[in-house]
Amino acid sequence: MTTPFSRRKDVGTARRRGAGHLDEGALGSLSVPEAPYDYGHFSRLAGPAHDPDEDDDLGGGVYRPEPAAHAIPASPPTPASPPTPAPPPVPPTAPYRVRYRSLLRREPHRIRAALLLTAAPVVEAVLLVWLLLPEHWPERLDETNPLVLLGDKVMIGIIAVVELFRLVNVVSNTHATLVARDPVPVTPEPGTRVAFLTTCVPGKEPPEMVRATLVAARAVRHEGPYEVWLLDEGNDPAMQELCAELGVRHFSRAGRPHWNRPKGRFRARSKHGNYNAWLQAHGDDYDFWVSVDTDHVPLPDFCERMLGYFRDPDVAFVVGPQVYGNYRSSGSAVTKFSESQQYLFHALIQRAGNRYGAPMFVGTNNAVRIRALQSIGGLYDSITEDMATGLEFHRSRNPETGERWKSVYTPDVLAVGEGPSSWTDFFSQQLRWSRGTYETLLTQYWRVFWQLSPGRLLNYSLMVGFYPMAALTWLLGGLSSVLYLGFGASGVHVSSELWMMLYSDAAALQLLLYTWNRKHNVSPHEPAGSSGVAGMMMSALCGPIYAASLLQALVRRRSRFEVTPKGRSASTDRLGTFRYHLFWTLVFGGAIAASFVTGYDHVAMRTWAGIALALTLLPVLILAGDAVRRLRTRPTATLTVTGGPAATPKVVLEKRRPRHARDPRAAQHDHPTQHGRPMRHDHPTQHGQPAHPAHPTQHTRAESGTPIH
Repeated sequence: MTTPFSRRKDVGTARRRGAGHLDEGALGSLSVPEAPYDYGHFSRLAGPAHDPDEDDDLGGGVYRPEPAAHAIPASPPTPASPPTPAPPPVPPTAPYRVRYRSLLRREPHRIRAALLLTAAPVVEAVLLVWLLLPEHWPERLDETNPLVLLGDKVMIGIIAVVELFRLVNVVSNTHATLVARDPVPVTPEPGTRVAFLTTCVPGKEPPEMVRATLVAARAVRHEGPYEVWLLDEGNDPAMQELCAELGVRHFSRAGRPHWNRPKGRFRARSKHGNYNAWLQAHGDDYDFWVSVDTDHVPLPDFCERMLGYFRDPDVAFVVGPQVYGNYRSSGSAVTKFSESQQYLFHALIQRAGNRYGAPMFVGTNNAVRIRALQSIGGLYDSITEDMATGLEFHRSRNPETGERWKSVYTPDVLAVGEGPSSWTDFFSQQLRWSRGTYETLLTQYWRVFWQLSPGRLLNYSLMVGFYPMAALTWLLGGLSSVLYLGFGASGVHVSSELWMMLYSDAAALQLLLYTWNRKHNVSPHEPAGSSGVAGMMMSALCGPIYAASLLQALVRRRSRFEVTPKGRSASTDRLGTFRYHLFWTLVFGGAIAASFVTGYDHVAMRTWAGIALALTLLPVLILAGDAVRRLRTRPTATLTVTGGPAATPKVVLEKRRPRHARDPRAAQHDHPTQHGRPMRHDHPTQHGQPAHPAHPTQHTRAESGTPIH
């Protein structure tokens, strides 16, 4: 059979020589300023790569037979020698299995860790039980209004549910801390056929962004046949020319009805439909695909650090963390806070998934065994196709071994993306991610959960439960504030001082557990030693978004996949951006105002309502702060007159340095561009890898569904 490798030049040899030996004329000239972030170090967080049969500090894990005597031809026996016995049968070599290192076993202060991991859930459980003691229930002996009595019961139920959700969240983080582990990297098997895939949607991705991603993909190293593909939804002639210039293969399903259907695996205008069309057309020509979203740029060792885990025949896919290269250059607090928000998921939750061979599939950057994907029918039809597809993998078995398909999460940062730089794009991202989780729960999870092993069932339940618990906590908190502060419905009667003591202790232990795990952060952008409180705040202020998404899912409001505009098409924040938050501002503000009239002013209820009110206003305040900073640092025009009174004035633009710049060199490092596209600089590190990838500076966000904890 004719394959693309027999039709086209094998670029694998070029990959083995390294990016510097590629066709410079085809790739064009790119240069990037010295990076302020050490991507070379963060691309090796899992440790050095071993040969698959090499002993390491774990000991064992791979069966290796003793050296066989018959492997070396024996000398002819002398007449006095006894006959040489036949060599014993050598057992077949067991297949390689991924090995792991526990994060907790590397903890130097084990006693402190044990105390923290015990105290956090115990104190939260004590608070829950104490609040629900029968002696704390309200007694209204003279009350005859059934609505008031019903309101009391509703309040007790709300308190029980909200505190139970808090306990589950603490247990989830404690569990993840206990079982989190990293895979031991191994070198990939040489000679495998690999396709690098990324997509393009007309009008959504700027051409310079697509170019930067493709150029970086061409520089990825792999010992074997390797080709880069652009999956173009619009069959754009400009994209065809770009692919021809760079030596990239072009694919489009445009104009083919069987690949553009209203729903299903070939759904039109969807990422999974685009990938599934390519899979049907060309999947048989490759062993694996490696893939990034178009607003991500892979590092040169992307394949070297991911493909080795496929030596385990039951590994279906490998995923890595998502980080935002415009962390500083976007000039927006949204970008910084949104990367911090993802810390717990990528630094802890995904690593806990390694314990059960079930980290979640993340579409931003991944490697997939094509045969495994074909065995489950391709990517799943969902607005968060990655989570849904991962669930299909984890409930299915490898037909060749009979074992369950498994996945691997590596903490290595192997691709650098672009985060949301506006509240509009951030809220759109969170709305889609949460809606995708609800759709998975309502249409897929309840039908297949019984096919998961107990460990995977626990892992998935804790992951997919985050969004609905956050949404219900917000909705029930708003309802309880209105019922008590406005109408006097009473849930429990407790001492304000004792409640404040227990509640503050529980909250402090949760915060301590969160910050204690920051040592495992995989972000190359967040400052070392930072608390990550901004990420916690970002998750908290998403409550109105998660609540709106849940209500839309319950009423079956139609959802559709939308590609977030990037670069020059990035969204602008308007008053409507904050419509959900402003609605809840009225709810909590009205409840607090009513309490001064009704006299229902318990400190616990006013405290909760006050915190919620502040969260609803916080995005607007952060937006205003960003605007003030931009005004302080914007270029100023200086009028210079030369050549006498009749001369034409020249306007010279001088850019002010930020007043509180953390790094005085920051202005030099924020990704300047050349000729309208990002500049690239291959800056060698101690590992011999570029410390900074060529990555775009304009696009705004990553495109994959990732539940954030």
